[in-house]
Amino acid sequence: MKFIVSSTYLLKQLQVLGGVINSSNTLPILDNFLFELDGSMLTVSASDLETTMASSLEVESDSKGSVAIPARLLLDTLKTFPEQPLTFVIEDNNTVEISSNHGKYALAYADGKEFPKAVSLEDPSKTVVIGDVLATAISKTIFAAGNDDLRPVMSGVFFQFSTQGLTFVATDAHKLVKYTREDVKANQVAEFIMPKKPLNLLKGILAGSENEVTIEYNDSNAKFTFENSELICRLIDGKYPNYEAVIPKENPNKLVIDRTQFLNSVRRVSIFSNKTTHQIRLKIAGAELNISAEDIDYSNKAEERLTCDYQGDDMQIGFNSRFLTEMLNNLNSDEVQLEMSMPNRAGILTPIDGLDDGEQVTMLVMPVMLNS
Repeated sequence: MKFIVSSTYLLKQLQVLGGVINSSNTLPILDNFLFELDGSMLTVSASDLETTMASSLEVESDSKGSVAIPARLLLDTLKTFPEQPLTFVIEDNNTVEISSNHGKYALAYADGKEFPKAVSLEDPSKTVVIGDVLATAISKTIFAAGNDDLRPVMSGVFFQFSTQGLTFVATDAHKLVKYTREDVKANQVAEFIMPKKPLNLLKGILAGSENEVTIEYNDSNAKFTFENSELICRLIDGKYPNYEAVIPKENPNKLVIDRTQFLNSVRRVSIFSNKTTHQIRLKIAGAELNISAEDIDYSNKAEERLTCDYQGDDMQIGFNSRFLTEMLNNLNSDEVQLEMSMPNRAGILTPIDGLDDGEQVTMLVMPVMLNS
């Protein structure tokens, strides 16, 4: 078995696939890339059992075969080469010989048959989305997903597809983000929970991509196919909490403010907040927003005044500044609206501008109790 491939082309594909491989694997074979050659088509796969990703590359060859090559060693070697053709020859003595313009390198390989096979999806449903739309939906929501192993359903992003549009939701019980696209529709209703790792991989690959991504899914697995790659992952099992129930419907107090100004203010003031609660206080009266924080243990305190557009009763409400900063950072509008009903009910943050047609973002942040 022998093939010739461009060093930078191979490296680019392998670096993406390398994101799948865990630093410590239960099965030693998972520390390898699986190379499957069929004529001039080389398919390289990486897996951690939960997620498997494969890319197809064009190479110069007329042989067939499959071998598992150590991922870390191969990546470290490829990173050092300038652009040049590399010749891979699979020898009978269980070594792969790589020849470059300047030298030869030999690595031990394992039998490709030992590599776990990717799941094939039985009778899946199918939806097609533009790559960049999917990447945006992931990056707008994934930061709000939880890290609690005891509540696995909350550690992923909830995909809700219908004939009206697509909805993506993430929450960790302190903050919640709901991202909706009405300009992309599915042909039937479906719901599933995607784990974070494959989503982060997809986000990195698909950002800015105009290509179509085909999403196929059943009760246990999802498969994303785009250009020359496919990613298959196991879904998180369980029922997602009823997030609509926690979004307060009646919010008479509405604050509209410049996003960057608000974000910078929250960032500055939060430096002076208590290091465990990160609590900041918003005091709103008339057209003035007063943001303050205090760390009584160290006698640190800060206060800033901003002008805003406010309709509603005068009120004071406390928030965790880390959550507020994360949310404001994740929006790219010039102005944002914060809707509130009472100091003990969640605040709803929405962008006023900067959205595409059919795109909606709703962010919900739970308040913290103020000790007056």
